[in-house]
Amino acid sequence: MRGAVGSPRFRPDWLELREPADAAARAPELLRPLREVLAAGAGGLVIRDLGCGTGAMGRWLAVRLPGPQHWILQDHDPELLARAGSRMPSTAADGRPVTAVTAPGDLTALTAEALAGTSLVTASALLDLLTRDELESLAAACTGAGCPALLALSVTGRVDLSPADPLDAALAAAFDAHQRRTTGGRRLLGPDAVAAATEAFTRRGARVTARLSPWRLGGPERALTEHWLRGRVAAARAQRPQLAAAADGYLRRRLAACAAGELEVKVHHTDLLALPGPARVPAPRPA
Repeated sequence: MRGAVGSPRFRPDWLELREPADAAARAPELLRPLREVLAAGAGGLVIRDLGCGTGAMGRWLAVRLPGPQHWILQDHDPELLARAGSRMPSTAADGRPVTAVTAPGDLTALTAEALAGTSLVTASALLDLLTRDELESLAAACTGAGCPALLALSVTGRVDLSPADPLDAALAAAFDAHQRRTTGGRRLLGPDAVAAATEAFTRRGARVTARLSPWRLGGPERALTEHWLRGRVAAARAQRPQLAAAADGYLRRRLAACAAGELEVKVHHTDLLALPGPARVPAPRPA
């Protein structure tokens, strides 16, 4: 999911496929401190979901927060926006109404002034697709507006596969390099995004809490696992073409293990909650 001009376009079917794994991975313990801060405000909530994709964050979060809520779903992809806007929940956790509008646009142009009146900024699987300057601008906008931010499912660069394969390390290094690639003149943060976001928000006075939110794939998530494997190997090959021949054999082995129900995958992510106030950075809990 994304919303920055120049960032890659994601197919709706991929976003739909990953939604159950995303929902299972999100860190629900961040909701308690978030609810406490939001409860201090008067009136209903205004929530801006950046790079909303098909609206998975809104579907997960709206029913877990008391309302009334008004969501602004922002993305630069009109097809994804149409899907997101048509599938938002109509009621909040306490039965009060939830409304939503779609807002095409580039999230990297967001300012503190544009966030005036916003109760919460959310995003999922977005930070690794930003550059450092774009992330700094996002942190400046949120903290300048005194607006909490819930930034979920950012990759960390760590993946555990069982059983192990001799090519795991080489493929992982190539994939991580691809995540940090320069594209369209933009150097993406990739797995450096969590540390960069924590530092950017903390430096501006926010209290940042990090919680691990890993995907656990295998068994019923076979279709997602296969799709993830193919994408991971394709990205690694694109980054380091010299791996092509070995990568083909690797993919065959991994897909065969997946089909046989023998492959288990843990893809590590981190959820961040940035709240206005004195800076404090707890370490992520053990996996």
